[in-house]
Amino acid sequence: MKTINVKRTASKGVIMGKAYVVERPDLQADVRRISGEAVEEELARFERAIEAAKADLELLAEENAIFGAHLELVQDPMLYDSIVEKVREEKANAELALDEAIAAIGAIFDSMEDEYMRERGSDIRDVGKRLMCKLKGVEDSALSAIREKVIVIAKDLAPSDTAVMNLDFVQGFITEEGGVTSHVSIMARNLNLPALVGVEGIMSEVKSGDLLAMDAKHGVIVIHPDEAAQAEYAEKIEAFRRREKELAEISLLPAETPDGKTVELFANVGNIEDIKNALPHHIDGIGLFRTEFLYMENDHFPTEEEQFAVYKEAAELLEGREVIIRTLDIGGDKALSYFDFGEEENPFLGYRAIRVCLDREDVFKTQLRALLRASAFGNIRIMYPMMISVEELDRANELVKICKEELRGEGQAFNENIVVGMMIETPASVVCAEDFAARVGFFSIGTNDLTQYTLAVDRGNKKISHMYNSFHPAVLRNIKRTIDAGHAAGIKVGMCGEFASDPKAVKVLLGFGLDEFSMSAGAVAEVKAELRSTPYASAKAVADQVAKCAYVEEIDRLLSAD
Repeated sequence: MKTINVKRTASKGVIMGKAYVVERPDLQADVRRISGEAVEEELARFERAIEAAKADLELLAEENAIFGAHLELVQDPMLYDSIVEKVREEKANAELALDEAIAAIGAIFDSMEDEYMRERGSDIRDVGKRLMCKLKGVEDSALSAIREKVIVIAKDLAPSDTAVMNLDFVQGFITEEGGVTSHVSIMARNLNLPALVGVEGIMSEVKSGDLLAMDAKHGVIVIHPDEAAQAEYAEKIEAFRRREKELAEISLLPAETPDGKTVELFANVGNIEDIKNALPHHIDGIGLFRTEFLYMENDHFPTEEEQFAVYKEAAELLEGREVIIRTLDIGGDKALSYFDFGEEENPFLGYRAIRVCLDREDVFKTQLRALLRASAFGNIRIMYPMMISVEELDRANELVKICKEELRGEGQAFNENIVVGMMIETPASVVCAEDFAARVGFFSIGTNDLTQYTLAVDRGNKKISHMYNSFHPAVLRNIKRTIDAGHAAGIKVGMCGEFASDPKAVKVLLGFGLDEFSMSAGAVAEVKAELRSTPYASAKAVADQVAKCAYVEEIDRLLSAD
């Protein structure tokens, strides 16, 4: 018996079953150069691969919107032109050209700090794998061969893998690669299947048929469990099932404390598919719609009509509930293939987010017009990112006013009273929170960046990442000050950073008076259960104590007391 402890839980759950180790076909690029006479023949091979992949994806897209995005990628002019150029100019064969092009585009996403954005590179690689299979004339049938209940073990799993595996036979997933925002993680949460990701060396530790026990909530894998371990896990599985049943019942109830304090539980999303997946979790609204994907998955700045269609659908899906849509938050670690940000020594403190929008008013106005038009179809709210000055806010609001005047002149319908708010994610926005609160309709605290900037800690730097801690007294005091400033001005204060779904943070955030918690939809039931079992009066008492603490250890003790 061997026990492995894992840090990255993608989806909670406890299971025991046989391992199924996924063995992939060899898709190593056939690296070779070709003669000038062979260029047209090689391009014809590539065209046939494109057509075959398109045919597959058109069928798959009818069942799953993810493949609609893949279909667009297969036909993306940037990818296509890059491969054609490598074949024509560098005399690379189609496999080598494809491999280099996919690697270059994937590297753009790999360099991003935001894990959610970084994992989008899996879409690019999945499309590359499909095209490589077509070029080599091989089929990847490892997952379609599953015919019994198993725990799938793989190097990584891509969106297309879900289309070929029989999910009736899949008990859970363990992968060597991937993060908590990767497609396998999202898929596992949507299917309510336990999953652990980033488990280095698991492929060499396990072979198909081995008995495994897995506690994905606590990040434990037991290989060849003995009788005692099997009995222990049988009890854990039963306890987990009872808890899941409780959470399913709790999810139908309001987010209300035992002494009558109510809050809102919203979801963070990146596209329409995310919204559809979030709705069954009984969310109260959307607290963060990241619009950057509309831009990053394009080869041009998306037009007003392209954006309007997406925002309108989002509004209609929520049927009157709030949809808070963040304006373009690009730059830093989020690049665009068709826009040059220029060289920067520190892009996270540079040309990004609202700074880009106010510099490129044409781009910003296009988005604002689309948002305003979509507001006629539901409860859309506009949210600005990365604000540090009232001057920036005034200018952004002036552009909203200009767009409204234009739309009136064109006879376009929109919500005249659309609510505009901003993110609090910089120390400057906290210090000036009272000034901002007098000029916006709501605040949403972005704890990921607020923690990083408050503590001056790069969470991507392994040497100091342990210092990144949202429970630091400075971060908690910044959160409290923001909530107090918002409430003094009579506006709602929400939180869309990861901290909002931390069970240990719920009590202190509730005690500080946070009005809205926004998170991954899969975390909503757990947070609701925590809220429903925590009297507001006791949460407030604990929060008052926490606000006076000078040490992180003191805060940990207070929040772990019960």
